[in-house]
Amino acid sequence: MTIAAVSLHWTPWDPTAIDIPAKFQPPSTAHWFGTDQFGRDVLAMIMRGAVTSIAVSIFAVGLGAGVGVPLGLLAAQQRGFADQAIMRASDFVFAFPALLIAIMLREVFGPGATNAVVAIGIFNIPVFARVAYGAALPLWTRDFVLAARVAGKGLVRITVEHILPNMVSLVIVQATIQLSLGILAEAALSYVGLGVQPPAPSWGRMLNEAQTLMGLAPRLALIPGFAIIVTVLGLNLLGDGLRDIFDPRLARER
Repeated sequence: MTIAAVSLHWTPWDPTAIDIPAKFQPPSTAHWFGTDQFGRDVLAMIMRGAVTSIAVSIFAVGLGAGVGVPLGLLAAQQRGFADQAIMRASDFVFAFPALLIAIMLREVFGPGATNAVVAIGIFNIPVFARVAYGAALPLWTRDFVLAARVAGKGLVRITVEHILPNMVSLVIVQATIQLSLGILAEAALSYVGLGVQPPAPSWGRMLNEAQTLMGLAPRLALIPGFAIIVTVLGLNLLGDGLRDIFDPRLARER
């Protein structure tokens, strides 16, 4: 994320500048990671591609959490028909992976970053709905909730003032995990041409463009692949660390 923040203000070269005479240059002091088949600086593309992947993932997770958490809270709050309807709708959405949703959106609106955000976000909605539902349901039987009901507080007020604050840590941990999955999903969508479109750099599209050049310049595939691995691994470790902080029992069990 630090590299993404830096790339918003500085990159060693313009990541979209094409310089055909400088194509396939090996790593050097001028181009630390070399250049690609169009003479673009690979390091600059990796830095700016980090912005693309992280931004799409953050907006998609925000969309999923923004819709899924309220739905999960509503299901736990109302129970009965609302409970069953929301959970069965979540099961239905789970049947459509982000790639399939992106294909459907492309046929209607065309490819692009916005459609990638919507596709990944829609897939995240049932994830957050189930997390919120599973966390909120046992809280409704706790003494402090019963005391709030005796005091005359309504269901919505109890949900906002008592249920949500006691489960927000789980949502944060899940959001961190979904961020890593969102980066993988964005890379996959860009790889098949459904994500961010040229000339904006994208790790997934860099992999797509490098697949036919493995024999000539394998670094063009290895570098973006390594960037994806490191970022996803780092976010997963962050999620594990947050889980240990919010629930020390898990750390002791390990």
